[in-house]
Amino acid sequence: MIKHQLCAQRFFEDFQIGEVFNLPSRTMTDALFAAFQLASGDNHPVHYDVEYCRAHGMPHMLAHGFQVVIQTAAGAGLFPHMVEDSLKAFLEQSSRFLKPVFVGDTLYASLCVTGLQPGRSTGVLTMRSEVRNQQDVVVMDGEQKYLLRKRAA
Repeated sequence: MIKHQLCAQRFFEDFQIGEVFNLPSRTMTDALFAAFQLASGDNHPVHYDVEYCRAHGMPHMLAHGFQVVIQTAAGAGLFPHMVEDSLKAFLEQSSRFLKPVFVGDTLYASLCVTGLQPGRSTGVLTMRSEVRNQQDVVVMDGEQKYLLRKRAA
């Protein structure tokens, strides 16, 4: 069977502190809000009723926090393709919501390697996640941890 891989494979010891993995930008549209509301089941009007939002002093619908977090899904970029042979688990994710995101905002997400904790046959790779808007304002930051295999001896 032919194994087709998008990227050269990397293992735990192939990563370095400071490496950045940028993810594709995304403009938050009405359609994305509707899809997220449908998928999440969150029915609070702040996320889907424009007039409710305007009556409460907002310019448009407010993105749900999880709708912002998913912009940092590593699968949108090259990282998971690099670790197809070494990824054991996605261990942990945390996030802080720093500024609001509204319909029409364009988001730019990135992941940056901040920690490498080696074990015997595996290691934990920690990445800072960050989402900026079109004005280069950080709207969310957080952390993701992955368990990767080391290369066979």
